[in-house]
Amino acid sequence: MQFQPKKYYYLIHFQYLGYRFHGWQKQPNLKTLHLMVDRTLNYILEGKYFKTLVSGRTDAMVSAESATFELFLQHELEDESAFLELFNYNLPQDIRALSIKEVDAEFNIIQHSKIKEYLYLFTFGEKCHPFCAPIMTTILDDLDIDIMKQGAKLFEGENYLWSYCYKPTENGIYTRNIQKCELVENDVYKANYFPEKSYLLRVKGKGFMRNQIRLMMGTLIDLGKGKLTLQDIKNSLVPDSKIKMDYIAPASGLILNSIEFTGPS
Repeated sequence: MQFQPKKYYYLIHFQYLGYRFHGWQKQPNLKTLHLMVDRTLNYILEGKYFKTLVSGRTDAMVSAESATFELFLQHELEDESAFLELFNYNLPQDIRALSIKEVDAEFNIIQHSKIKEYLYLFTFGEKCHPFCAPIMTTILDDLDIDIMKQGAKLFEGENYLWSYCYKPTENGIYTRNIQKCELVENDVYKANYFPEKSYLLRVKGKGFMRNQIRLMMGTLIDLGKGKLTLQDIKNSLVPDSKIKMDYIAPASGLILNSIEFTGPS
């Protein structure tokens, strides 16, 4: 009978600036978050077996205040704090591990129920300092923020979101519940080179489709420019609506703010 080594499971919360990365998933000849995380782990674990699995993939240039991946090992970490310190010492400066916690084999980072909150940071009406580019989208046209706030609220609750999925298929599940969708003045991120006023779209829910938040944000930008009306958004949310929303807001303004697991975290 073949010996099966015992496995150990760890949940690692981390944050990153996504501007120079091509998302999470490894891709040939591209710098990705998964590549850098695994390369660092391979070095500090000195070639011992490990595997990493993230809670959800992100697009190129998207950042995260708090993302999560699961680390699978065949040996127990004797000192989790020392491991976290060593991990951070060797990670590139635009990735930082926040915490580590052991979980059991029943925990599944993909299937486990979770709530995600995204922020989309933007400003409008002026050319901004180039240092804003990694995390803030600048819309040079004027925007009607008041009507955009009304539009954001239309997405709250259960709606049919086919119009807000990139390349939807015939058998996708498009009736989704968004717990919160609000557009507010930014009081989270501050810097001396930021414009006087900037804004956040805050979206919270259980599951999001490909480019969903960016399509929602793009729709709100078009609403603010007067290209769409509140009724256009309402019409796009009714069951079986096939209205095409094609403006995908730039990725660099999108930030994964938090992930809440219903089990261990």
